[in-house]
Amino acid sequence: MLAKLSTRSAVRRCAVTGAAALALLAAGLPAVASDGTGPDLSRFYQQKVAWSKCKGDGMPEDLQCGKVTVPLDYARPRKGTLDLALARYRATGRKRGSVLLNFGGPGGAGVPELAAGGKDFMGLTNGYDVVTFDPRGVGRSSPVSCGDGSDEASAATDEDIDVSDPQAVLRQLKQAADQCAKHSGPVLPYIGTVNASRDMDVMRQALGDKKLNYLGFSYGTRLGAVYAAQFPKKVGRLVLDGVDTLTEPMSEQGIAGAEGQQTALDDFVDWCAKDIACPFGQDARDGRDQVVQLVRSLDEDPVPTDFGQQFTGQDLVGAIGQALYSQDLWPSLERALAQLVEDGDTRGIMGFATGGMSAAGRGKADGGGLVDANDVPLDNLPAALMAINCADDPDRPSADRITKELGRLRAEYEQASPVFGRYRLTEVLMCYGRPKGTDFIRDKVRDVHSARMLLVGTRGDPATPYRWTVETAKRLGSSAVVLDNKGEGHTGYASSKCVHGKVDDFLLYGSLPPTGSSCGPDEE
Repeated sequence: MLAKLSTRSAVRRCAVTGAAALALLAAGLPAVASDGTGPDLSRFYQQKVAWSKCKGDGMPEDLQCGKVTVPLDYARPRKGTLDLALARYRATGRKRGSVLLNFGGPGGAGVPELAAGGKDFMGLTNGYDVVTFDPRGVGRSSPVSCGDGSDEASAATDEDIDVSDPQAVLRQLKQAADQCAKHSGPVLPYIGTVNASRDMDVMRQALGDKKLNYLGFSYGTRLGAVYAAQFPKKVGRLVLDGVDTLTEPMSEQGIAGAEGQQTALDDFVDWCAKDIACPFGQDARDGRDQVVQLVRSLDEDPVPTDFGQQFTGQDLVGAIGQALYSQDLWPSLERALAQLVEDGDTRGIMGFATGGMSAAGRGKADGGGLVDANDVPLDNLPAALMAINCADDPDRPSADRITKELGRLRAEYEQASPVFGRYRLTEVLMCYGRPKGTDFIRDKVRDVHSARMLLVGTRGDPATPYRWTVETAKRLGSSAVVLDNKGEGHTGYASSKCVHGKVDDFLLYGSLPPTGSSCGPDEE
């Protein structure tokens, strides 16, 4: 689930994934192969980042960009390489190293997010270069795409499909998986958090840091926890905000996500109905029904976009889901929905759906090099989200099991949310037809003997329930310290002055709040 830190429409995204290579990594996981215990990775660990001014429209003058090269396959580093896009704001105070940011997703590109929302992190430049990156398969870093694969999967779980014919569903899901493989290029079998974590260790060394200082949001907490398990002696000051689960299967995660998003949508409609300009009128109950009807009507009769593609009800659901992660975005969401309802204008809502990315792009780079920002595919965020989640999940229900349980799953998801249920079920079922994911996260990320790390859980978080913070802290063991944020919204750093201050104090000065500390809601 993608953390919502920026309120600029150009980068609005969420909050929703080579079996052989992943299995080998899960079994061995050499820290650095230059110690003689595995493949020789010395050429990757010896590189330094060459920084220069970021190119492109809207890039801040003081933001610098660079890249780091990593092996496509850590088990076979001669098989090929990937370039990963980096960006940084340089330290203004006495520099003690770098702090690496991941904004969530999975599938969120860090570089455009930092370009738009960097002001939230300027306090950290008192001691750090503030650095972020586009993970493998994401943004400019060999972006994956599904072409029409997402449409195939969406059609497979269409509300009108005959659940008595699940074989038709399975055929469409397999076709969707094949489309994703066709359009994603060689990076797809090597995508996922296990490899992304290893990429971060290469970044740490390339940045000149002996230990990794890290601030991860939402999915970024999964990435941070995996790093701590793989490289416990390399953990510096590590913060996980909006803590993801490490244990729940995707089916249960999808139910929790649908319920949380529905609650957030209901709250938004309640707020909207108090405004005379609300496109759904002033009756909140009727407004919620109108949202359901709008989604259904767009699924039945999509409207054209400026990109030449059709905008469906499920596209709308994805866009609304992204906008609901922060109350700061509600006014913009209201205006975008009014444009859509009253004028059939999709431009406003597409700002949430696409993250400002180009609709027409190659989606692949020759030789693993960075692609141009204008060539990032429109569907990169959802395609990467599904690829990474599937790569991280070892469960692959058989065709017989899906056939048996499809009707029940449909009912459970629709009960959890009449708006988001189908969308979240599509995400879960998209793993069918893909290679089995690694079991490393579920089995090995536990009892981490590292420096102490700070976990922030928000009581009213619609995407990552507070109980996940408690459960993950127990799994990580005595190194995990929990900060209880008694507020609302997804993650706490950007919405709570108290959380912001405690996180900065820890990262800058090593001042860790006592276990059991809490932050109350900010006063209006």
